[in-house]
Amino acid sequence: MTGPRSLQARLGLWLGVLLTLLWIGAASVTSVLLRHEMDEVFDSALLETAQRILPLAVMDIIGRDTPGVTQRLGAVHEHDEYFTYIVRDNDDRVLLQSHSADPALFPAWDGAGFRQTATHRYYNEAALQGSVRMTVAEPLAHRAAAARQIQMGLGLPVLAVIPLSILAVILQVRASLAPLRRFREGLAQRTERDLTLVPSDDLPAEVVPVAATLNSLLGRLSAAFAAERSFAANAAHELRTPLAGAIAQAQRLQSETAEPAARARAAEIEATLKRLTRLSERLMQLARAEGARLRRDQPTDLRMVARILTDDLARNAPERIALRLPATPVMSDLDPDALAIVLRNLVENALRHGAADEPVRVDLAADGALCVSNSGPVVPAATLARLAERFERAGADTAGSGLGLAIVAAIAERTGSTLVLASPRPGQSTGFCASLALPVMPAPA
Repeated sequence: MTGPRSLQARLGLWLGVLLTLLWIGAASVTSVLLRHEMDEVFDSALLETAQRILPLAVMDIIGRDTPGVTQRLGAVHEHDEYFTYIVRDNDDRVLLQSHSADPALFPAWDGAGFRQTATHRYYNEAALQGSVRMTVAEPLAHRAAAARQIQMGLGLPVLAVIPLSILAVILQVRASLAPLRRFREGLAQRTERDLTLVPSDDLPAEVVPVAATLNSLLGRLSAAFAAERSFAANAAHELRTPLAGAIAQAQRLQSETAEPAARARAAEIEATLKRLTRLSERLMQLARAEGARLRRDQPTDLRMVARILTDDLARNAPERIALRLPATPVMSDLDPDALAIVLRNLVENALRHGAADEPVRVDLAADGALCVSNSGPVVPAATLARLAERFERAGADTAGSGLGLAIVAAIAERTGSTLVLASPRPGQSTGFCASLALPVMPAPA
């Protein structure tokens, strides 16, 4: 049988068991010591009874008119007589006895002192040179009953104290492990995009080295991810100038050559270089989405950013973008550049894959809900589930870098939202819809 896996449960269980055993051991030792002391007290009571009653019995026996007659003392009122006694002469004749005494239970005289049988404890005492002999008896059952009462008096409180002690141990262990739980919860909240160090100031000294090691690992992971994002951004930035120069050379080659095959090959080179340029731009956007600061200290109206960006995109696709904005400001601390990246990728994706005869709808609600939808064929559920992954396209022959929705998903996650993809569009039988909730705040009065 294995113990519980929880450290709190283990400490509570074993401390509780140890405390229970200690209580039981202490109660047992106390009971034995009390039984010994109790026997001494009862023996002292036997001796005291004999020494007090014997002189009175001697005076009563000497003052009798008829010697050798047995006299039984009557009871003043009904009571339990724990100590009984008899007074005998040297011929073993009973001269005096207590009202409950049974002479048959008293053993023959064998000298002064304590004696014990299976049922009674006796004390013998003599006077008048041994001619008057007194024996006081106490039932051992009386002592056993008193011992049981003492044991019950010790045991019953223990039965109440042990559960309370175990509960106190569990609560104390739980309170002592609270910093460890907070550290665990803080560590569980860390993702690849949030690798900040977990506070460990209030941790127990035994756990501080483990926390320091974990924080060191988080720091190294954060540095590695930052280096990866920096490399992607710098590489994409450095590619801009040579790509622009290569595109210019390809365009010049097309204008200067009259050979159709050479012009066609130069056009293919230009198209490939432009795709590479778009890919480098997407890589820079992805690096910004994963590493840059996406929230600002001052809020801005998101409607302005949405209007400027859709106007810019509409120059290349006139009458293909339908923008709908609320009448009231949509104030948010979201970085305008981040919103521009989100809108550009969603709208370009919709323009690329949507039907050419229907516009792309861009809806921004007052509560920050952004939805970009387009008409077109329904995307299969299996394809839809992985569209937000990097370099994932709806089809093998589909144009694009496969990074647009991944960039939007990264920005949504870092701003506390979730990119939701649906196909067909809500309330429609065709098309595609991408929506997310942007962070908003109340507009100033």
